[in-house]
Amino acid sequence: MSARLPSSAPAGRYDLKKGFAGTTVLVTGGGGLIGSRIVSRLRQLGSRPIALCTLDAYPAEVYRNIFGMQEGPELVLGDVTDAPLMRRLVSDCDYVIHAAALADVAACTRTPGAAITANILGTQSVLSAAAASERLRRLTFVSSASVYGNGAEPASADSRAHKAALESVFDRLPVRFREDAGPLDPVSVYANTKAWGEAQTRVLLGDVGTSYSVVRYFSVYGEPQVVKQNSHSWVVAWFSSRAALGLPLHLHGGGHQIRDLVHVADITEATLRSLIAPDAHNATVNVGTGVHTSIREVADLVLSHFPGVRLMETPMPPGDPLGGYACTRRMEQVLGWRPTITIAEGVDRYVRWLQQTPAALPDWLRTADRAS
Repeated sequence: MSARLPSSAPAGRYDLKKGFAGTTVLVTGGGGLIGSRIVSRLRQLGSRPIALCTLDAYPAEVYRNIFGMQEGPELVLGDVTDAPLMRRLVSDCDYVIHAAALADVAACTRTPGAAITANILGTQSVLSAAAASERLRRLTFVSSASVYGNGAEPASADSRAHKAALESVFDRLPVRFREDAGPLDPVSVYANTKAWGEAQTRVLLGDVGTSYSVVRYFSVYGEPQVVKQNSHSWVVAWFSSRAALGLPLHLHGGGHQIRDLVHVADITEATLRSLIAPDAHNATVNVGTGVHTSIREVADLVLSHFPGVRLMETPMPPGDPLGGYACTRRMEQVLGWRPTITIAEGVDRYVRWLQQTPAALPDWLRTADRAS
């Protein structure tokens, strides 16, 4: 694992503050981890953000005390599947960031109907409103690196042969995902919905000439992220939260999966740049660091802050890809920017935040598998 990020990209050919000053930006999913950070940053840039959210993915105290969401004209309580609401909101906006989704891989696997409703019907509603708007300058669709799947073609129809082939690939070299490397290979319900959303964005908005961009987030982490029950996403938050309570860290499949971990502050910056960068027009870009880190390496970084916590090997959950890391060349060219926070720095920041924010440790986790 590299301790440093690659050298910085050249300075962007646009100015964020100038680009957003006086604009109105709709952020769907604006009450969540990423959305709330984007809304806060938009305020700093002189924009008027509108945060649309159902506020039902976390307990109310998380939105209020952890994410800092407050009632007011900026917050609209609603659902992206409400087509009349979407038409009304989008018609009054200069930009839209469509981040609302059932973004939990495990939850999508357990309840595919809910994933289809939120991630497909909801996306269709947003895109239809965007296509009908005469004011909209650009929409950014938030996608995921999960659309790449395992980055390897099946060896045969036999699942055991396929698994062995994938493992042999990852024994040789971590896979680097390029936006133009070939057909997507989603391996989960969540990834399937994101691949569909990308295609539908190109079809609907491309047909009417509305500018769009697609950002493929790699593994997002960082304060104020909090864990969800019955989920296996957000490894830094999971490992840190369990370690803080003295619970063993679960290494699914031994922790050999590869991730490109991107701090939420960098995710925020990239997403905003994708709205106004001239070269982001109708572009699809990875948002990653270009550094590959195994889940075991993440565990080791967390354990350096919590000596004495042990590791446990556990089975791989359904839909959990072996993963890979981002090719960042297009991101650097299109956005004129690259992330700045390394995984070691980000884990240190998250652990310190967690130690200062005991409310981020949910009660259900405090009593979890004490006997394990």
